[in-house]
Amino acid sequence: MRRLTAAALFLSIALSPLGAAALEAGAASVIVTVPPGVPLAGYGGFPRRAWIPDFLGNRRYAFWFRPSMGVHDPLRVRALWMAAGATRVLWLSVDLVGMDPSLVSELRTRLGSVGAPPTLLVSASHTHSGPGAYGDSALFAFLALDRQAPDVRTRLLEGMEAAAHEAERRRVQARVAVGRLAAPGLGRSRLGQPLDPELGLLKVTSVDGRPIALVWNYAVHGTALGRSNLLLSGDLMAEASARLERATGSTALFVNGAAGDVSPLRHGWPGVEWAGSTLAEAALALWRSLGPGRDGPLDVRLLSVSLPKPTLSVRNCSGGWVPAALHVGLGRALSSSVELLAVRIGDSAWVTVPGELQTRLGLDIKAAGRRRFAEVFVAGYSNDYLGYFLTREAYGRPSYIACGSLYGERGGEIVRDAAVDVLERLAGQGPRG
Repeated sequence: MRRLTAAALFLSIALSPLGAAALEAGAASVIVTVPPGVPLAGYGGFPRRAWIPDFLGNRRYAFWFRPSMGVHDPLRVRALWMAAGATRVLWLSVDLVGMDPSLVSELRTRLGSVGAPPTLLVSASHTHSGPGAYGDSALFAFLALDRQAPDVRTRLLEGMEAAAHEAERRRVQARVAVGRLAAPGLGRSRLGQPLDPELGLLKVTSVDGRPIALVWNYAVHGTALGRSNLLLSGDLMAEASARLERATGSTALFVNGAAGDVSPLRHGWPGVEWAGSTLAEAALALWRSLGPGRDGPLDVRLLSVSLPKPTLSVRNCSGGWVPAALHVGLGRALSSSVELLAVRIGDSAWVTVPGELQTRLGLDIKAAGRRRFAEVFVAGYSNDYLGYFLTREAYGRPSYIACGSLYGERGGEIVRDAAVDVLERLAGQGPRG
């Protein structure tokens, strides 16, 4: 084991089997200009929420919430396009609080208009100061996103599509290297439990060493900026990515981890700068320590998982005095099934989670997956958003995050076990799904 700035560093270079198709990759970053006055998504309470909904139609984009007051740092869509033989993967990282699955479906349709679409992995950063008004869910519109505004949704889709096409256009033969280190502690647990200190990094370069992309993975909530902020921002994650892009000349995609119970230590704009610079320094040191990498295999597996019927636990939302059996059914407001995607890039594997996974469950997935792969990372807030997924113990204690856990005490374990299952399939231990 090597050491890097007093943190333990584990390296794995992605190796490809003899005769495997050459890996190609391209990356791009696109700014999406959303309309002035779009609401910001992520906080459901005041002062973000309007005292009176806009029944008179005075605000074009904001109904349940107040309109934003300007832009601190613009919304970005970052894309990494990868292909090896018949396998094609498009990975998008977007400065949004969560991913609406209908956006992924519509993007797939758009990309499929000129040929078979690639496998899509779309990761929301989970900033709580990104735009709202883009989702197709009436439930989440009321809780945190605001009503859908077609202009906002269209601009997001156009930006995602443009980034995808530009990344594909820039494709060249590529090499990958993967590593992880223990980053400085930047968060606190909402449950008083140990957090995951790992910062993971996928380094993608051309065969002659030119930087293409940097995918970095860390578990943290995008809540350094509080609910009083009304400026559009990607929060601390966007600050770190911008620093990494300036330092490396690559496109830096942030992919959040199992951050359901993780809050940042410092807040406000000073907190954004501190956390962003600290994370960027750690990721940059890891980037520089990794070798040029090698051609690596690219493979995917998809698994459809049935979930319990979604319900709201009145006890978890109001306090321990309410009977635990009292639940409010959510009907068709949320799906009762979800797809999990596992992607192998070199000797690493990444698995999507459709929402906010508790740290403990994320650590379980990593430990199980690393019996098959040198590196395994959780891609939280990816391809869908279905709320919090907790352990039985955490679900049984009334709290904000237990209130937002909508699939019962088994929901978190079901998602964890499905993630391990799809990783096993990716490793060649089961069917393709």
